[in-house]
Amino acid sequence: MKTIQYIGIGLFILSLLIFTAILGVGHNELKSDNLGITNDYHRAAIITAANESGVLDKAQNPLASVASIKSILNKAAERLDEQNAMGRPDGVAEWDFRMGSWKIEEYTNTIVSNTASGPVQDNPWLFFFLTFGLAIIGGLLFILPKFSEHAGIKHNGIYHNSLTRGLKFNVKMAFLIPAIIGTIVYGFLKLQNLFWPLVTLGLALLISYLVFYRQNSKDNTPQRHSCPVNTGWLGVIAGVYLIGFYILLYWAPAYINNWVAMVSPVSEMISGNKASRWFLYGLMYTVIVIVMGIRMLTKYRHNKYQRVRTYSVMFFQTAFAFLIPEILVKLNQPWFDFKNIWPLDYDFFFSYNIKELSTSGGLGIFMLVWGIILTIVGVPLITYFFGKRWYCSWVCGCGGLAETMGDPFRQLSDKSLRAWKYERFIIHGVLLAAVIMTTLVLYHYFTGKTNLLGLNSENVKSWYGFLIGAGFSGVVGTGFYPIMGNRVWCRFGCPLAAYLGLVQKFKSRFRITTNGGQCISCGNCSTYCEMGIDVRSYAQKGQDIVRSSCVGCGVCAAVCPRGVLRLENGSEDVGTRTAELRTVHITEDQIQVLS
Repeated sequence: MKTIQYIGIGLFILSLLIFTAILGVGHNELKSDNLGITNDYHRAAIITAANESGVLDKAQNPLASVASIKSILNKAAERLDEQNAMGRPDGVAEWDFRMGSWKIEEYTNTIVSNTASGPVQDNPWLFFFLTFGLAIIGGLLFILPKFSEHAGIKHNGIYHNSLTRGLKFNVKMAFLIPAIIGTIVYGFLKLQNLFWPLVTLGLALLISYLVFYRQNSKDNTPQRHSCPVNTGWLGVIAGVYLIGFYILLYWAPAYINNWVAMVSPVSEMISGNKASRWFLYGLMYTVIVIVMGIRMLTKYRHNKYQRVRTYSVMFFQTAFAFLIPEILVKLNQPWFDFKNIWPLDYDFFFSYNIKELSTSGGLGIFMLVWGIILTIVGVPLITYFFGKRWYCSWVCGCGGLAETMGDPFRQLSDKSLRAWKYERFIIHGVLLAAVIMTTLVLYHYFTGKTNLLGLNSENVKSWYGFLIGAGFSGVVGTGFYPIMGNRVWCRFGCPLAAYLGLVQKFKSRFRITTNGGQCISCGNCSTYCEMGIDVRSYAQKGQDIVRSSCVGCGVCAAVCPRGVLRLENGSEDVGTRTAELRTVHITEDQIQVLS
């Protein structure tokens, strides 16, 4: 069995090396007839700039060509600005003639795609097999032999494995601080707006001040680090790779053109269109959830709740998040993920989305109404009965990825009181930001005015999309799995999790009950809690766990050797459930039995 697993690891590493290497395979050659630009003024200016730069009809490496194409587009934009200042042609609108920064970004991707040629473009299925195919086969060869092992959680050395034991505090901070500062600085350079980066930095400093200095000194417990002595070097490599992938995906998509070209045949089979970077991401996401979901089944197969929950996230990711939206596009309907909910789906109320849905016939109207009802009625109603687990652990794609690909890193979540304070400030701050942004965009939609109380809706939504929609949820939220655990985004940033959590804590029947008399303080529950909850401390006191952050994954109950923890729904104590001490429920029948 070990030999089979080693072969699987080898195939997976080989597929990852090929996947990375193909970014530089082939060449790009700009010609006057292959730019893919329909605007005559823009195309003429680009051809002139390319000719002057000496790159017209010249083959370049795919990675080097991106910088070259951007330089050409900037020169073309400057030339058009000069001509516009002297007087553009009669009857031509300004932005039909000039080339804005958003057009430069769009044209970069278009030109890179249209001018690319090489082995990947000629043999996409071959490279698809060498990457996705080998990765799937390798993963299954490593995972499937685990079904022959005895069921149940074992003390399997997770804190001794160089991939899963975590990072020392100084190494962790070497990732986190540059990520925060770098994202803010890059946001300023990208959006050319200093106000919102400064506001973000100010809020980060304010939260740190409140956490460290405004509370009683006895509450300032130090962070608990998963590995205070040694740093897992494989975890560092995995973290760097994931962070790099998300940076390219969100902010430099022209560099991953070969990846997109490789999966285009798959996209054409499903939706009839060429692939985009988001199709690539959706396909990768789905494959990872399915393969790593099988791993989840091997690990937690002794627990029926975990098996059904894993099947659920695999189904919703494959059907609702990936296949159904692509099939809708093939049927000339709007791309729509029926399980995505505002405020996680933060652009749902953007003007372009409302217009697209409202003008797409009966199905589009249904999608719009469905999204509104699900947000206003569905979320609080279902959460009242089942807690936030119905979404965060059974339906959500972010939660699905965290529970499958992120499961090996779940023990890295910080359980300290200080981390919990950061969590409360940040996640509810993101929810507030989402509410403010949505208010502004709806105000703009209904009135046509972009400014309200000194806030510009376009600037706010651009910064929110950059910082929260890309930087937090992607680069940090997933890239930091091997560094801070698998639920960084769900715990600290997801505005929908904050919304669900508020309902769960105060108006939900869900709780985790404990039988403190049987607790042996083994600590498995706290170790495996991905949301940073010190479950053992509740169990030792016999106190019900009612935390807004709890996603009801049930892993704490699955790994408890004594059956101390139970996921339950009950309405008896909804009004007093947040009391410090557990409320013991004893019925009249039980009193008679005891007497």
